Amino acid sequence: MQCPLLYRFRVIDRLPQKPSEAATRGTLVHAVLERLFDAPAADRTAPRARALIPGQWDRLLESKPELGELFADDGEGERLTRWLGEAERLVERWFSLEDPTRLEPAERELFVETELESGLRLRGVIDRVDIAPTGEVRIVDYKTGKAPRPEYAEGPLFQMKFYALVIWRLKGIVPRRLQLVYLGSGDVLTYDPVPADLERVERKLLALWEAIALATETGDWRPRPTKLCGWCDHQALCPEFGGTPPVYPLSVRPAESDEDVQGTMGPVRAEAGRAVALEGR
Repeated sequence: MQCPLLYRFRVIDRLPQKPSEAATRGTLVHAVLERLFDAPAADRTAPRARALIPGQWDRLLESKPELGELFADDGEGERLTRWLGEAERLVERWFSLEDPTRLEPAERELFVETELESGLRLRGVIDRVDIAPTGEVRIVDYKTGKAPRPEYAEGPLFQMKFYALVIWRLKGIVPRRLQLVYLGSGDVLTYDPVPADLERVERKLLALWEAIALATETGDWRPRPTKLCGWCDHQALCPEFGGTPPVYPLSVRPAESDEDVQGTMGPVRAEAGRAVALEGR
């Protein structure tokens, strides 16, 4: 949905991407908020959450040593200290938005997967699932950035509807509430889906899948310039910046239509030139 060519670079060509401070900070904050719920409710305090940050950063470095490159030239450790301080402020802000002493999540970092009647498999990882005593389900997603302006809110909301669709098809339950917690700006956005919403999402996903399948078979992955291009790691290979993409690694067939039907919804693995699933994260 963002850029078909970027999808190709990430999923089919599997080009490496440099780690970024912002994305890594988001991973760190998510890990801290997940681990905080290991403690008894009364101990889920801001000081305890802050104290988790150094240990979780060490675990990230252990699992992904390449993240150390972010601060390789930071001899005095000033940038790292400032970066960790920014993570602390995001964690602290969460306590002004939710009270973890009153929450008992049913699931954290929950992997879900289901197959639609069409054969399309959907899978994703949900930050948190809350279940009320009455059985109502709330899906919660943490965002370490700022809440988007209303005209740009559909993208993050589509991600949440994707999760809701998976839960509905997997468990037969429409989540009562979808909740986006924006730690960067201190906003909480909610949406209460109904079956008609999720049916529309399913139709859109099927259309995206057809576009992915067509582009995979034809090799026709076109760039879609936006303001986000400035943060792309692959400008040197993008025609929009005077670059040439690498030779397409899969066999192709002539396109049957000139229509621009490119699109994507998260990573898709290709097997013998055929993508097999849509993932949301």
